[in-house]
Amino acid sequence: MTPDQIRDQIAENLGQVRERIADASLRSGRKPDDVLLVAVTKYVGLEMIEPLIDAGASVLGESRPQQFWPKAEALADRPIRWHMIGQLQRNKIRRTLPLVEMIHSAESARLVGAIDRIAGDLSLRMPLLLEVNVSGDETKHGFSPKELEAELSNLATCRNVEIRGLMCMAGLGTDAEGARGDFAALRGLRDRLRVNCPSEVKLDELSMGMSGDYEVAIEEGATIVRVGSALYEGLSW
Repeated sequence: MTPDQIRDQIAENLGQVRERIADASLRSGRKPDDVLLVAVTKYVGLEMIEPLIDAGASVLGESRPQQFWPKAEALADRPIRWHMIGQLQRNKIRRTLPLVEMIHSAESARLVGAIDRIAGDLSLRMPLLLEVNVSGDETKHGFSPKELEAELSNLATCRNVEIRGLMCMAGLGTDAEGARGDFAALRGLRDRLRVNCPSEVKLDELSMGMSGDYEVAIEEGATIVRVGSALYEGLSW
């Protein structure tokens, strides 16, 4: 495809995703602006990210720090914000924190503590979402629901992070309707935690739903969806 064809296809795909987000938001009794689209760029290069930004995507998500860093450098002059949505190893925290607006994948108390310490070193206050393994899938990362309930008051003592909500991924091999139970479980956990939530912790955000199930996630309360492959349909990538 020519660069112009790529640009047109991505703009069309982004428009369709936004329409589906709007429709799902209305079905769930909310406004389209209540749901943030994080456009996932982990599998694509600048030749597709640039047209995506030009089409209006302003929040981009990456999963692998070593692939993310050069992209962030190359696009430093563009009006975008980055979210880290994938596993963040402790030895990659220091280089990553200054580049991102939010981390979705705070998967353990140990990782939260490391982010808190390094954010303090860098004079940053870093927004976090706590990743929860609601499906119990052994291939997924994250707090178990019981573990998070026990740990939340301790996490609230961190002074250089802001806990903004929860994140999950649906169980491996589930279709959109099969994922609904996992998304409902995360919302239910958030609602239970709010009953005795420390004042330092805010649980307003629910990051859940990807290309195959983001509409169901919105219906179940998602405030952030992480969409990748749907943005590149019709393209070779």
